[in-house]
Amino acid sequence: MSKLGNLGARLYRGEVGYDFIGKRKVYYGISILITITAIVALAVQGLNLGIEFKGGAVFTTPKTEASVSQAREAAEDASGHQSIVQKLGNGGLRIQVSGVDTAKSDQIKEVLSEDLSVPANDINAELVGPSWGAQIANKAWMGLGVFMVLCVIYLAIAFEWRMAVAALIALIHDITITVGVYALVGFEVTPGTVIGLLTILGYSLYDTVVVFDSLKEQSKGITKQTKQTYSEVANLSINSTLVRSINTTVVALLPVAGLLFIGGGVLGAGMLNDISLSLFVGLAAGAYSSIFIATPLVADLKEREPQMKALTKRVLAKRAQAAAKSEAEAAGQDEEPREPDPVDATAGATAGAAPGVVGQRRTQPQSRNRGRGRPSGKRR
Repeated sequence: MSKLGNLGARLYRGEVGYDFIGKRKVYYGISILITITAIVALAVQGLNLGIEFKGGAVFTTPKTEASVSQAREAAEDASGHQSIVQKLGNGGLRIQVSGVDTAKSDQIKEVLSEDLSVPANDINAELVGPSWGAQIANKAWMGLGVFMVLCVIYLAIAFEWRMAVAALIALIHDITITVGVYALVGFEVTPGTVIGLLTILGYSLYDTVVVFDSLKEQSKGITKQTKQTYSEVANLSINSTLVRSINTTVVALLPVAGLLFIGGGVLGAGMLNDISLSLFVGLAAGAYSSIFIATPLVADLKEREPQMKALTKRVLAKRAQAAAKSEAEAAGQDEEPREPDPVDATAGATAGAAPGVVGQRRTQPQSRNRGRGRPSGKRR
């Protein structure tokens, strides 16, 4: 944990970091590929809507020795419609049959009582009309639309419209991937699924806002300096919040994974599957989009502004000037003047070399005894 904390501190100070913005095209490509796969799955397989959305009957039996396949066969033979059977934690069965009315429900109940060896009075039957399911679906879409509109308005006021657009694209990205996974695995879509979707949208937006807030603080007065471009500041913001995002995502995924694999898989609670799968996929997609999609999109939009283009030119020009100065200093150090060799200097002087080549002459002191003992040359 101490190493992780030290790494987080170094990321926050900008001592180390990963170039998320520079490799954004790779992440854009991955997201586009996943999104296309999800759309194709929705178009080909479609969603497995629960009876809450298309109407039908739900039969819950007490503990029984009958298998899931046996109950499914009995329900489909009696109703003539496809059925969904789940094993409950208490040993009972939950059987869903769509497109049946009250009279048909009583008939199915009697058949299940005979085939599963369970008293008819112990089988609980619930009917859901298709009109009620349509109302639930319309309200779900309405709630989703209102949620997104409010989020965009809030982000545009608190930050700026570019961040609002990027957050909206990230939210649509998360919803598409989560719904596509439901289409691929064939899990039933129930009101619990809608609750899970709304929950992950809030979490994804929360994670994105944390990065945006860091970007807003670090980009204040960015046009007054020539050290970093906006994309580099955005990359620093992602790295400074990276460890925090990973920690919060892992902590959130652990209990959701328990609900999905233990509650839904081991205990066989159908409602837990509906909520936990959407939460698990949505939390992972939200953490991915806040780091690899939302912030890089903001950087792309901001770099189109004239002020940011001018800032990028100034930063690059200053760096080029500094690099040229460094190269010049390095070249000057490599070409230091060589001191003359005393032996060569003496040889040059003897050969009558120029004074500039020989070096500095040493001034010989005049002898004080010059002329002593010599005739003065004066005539008497």
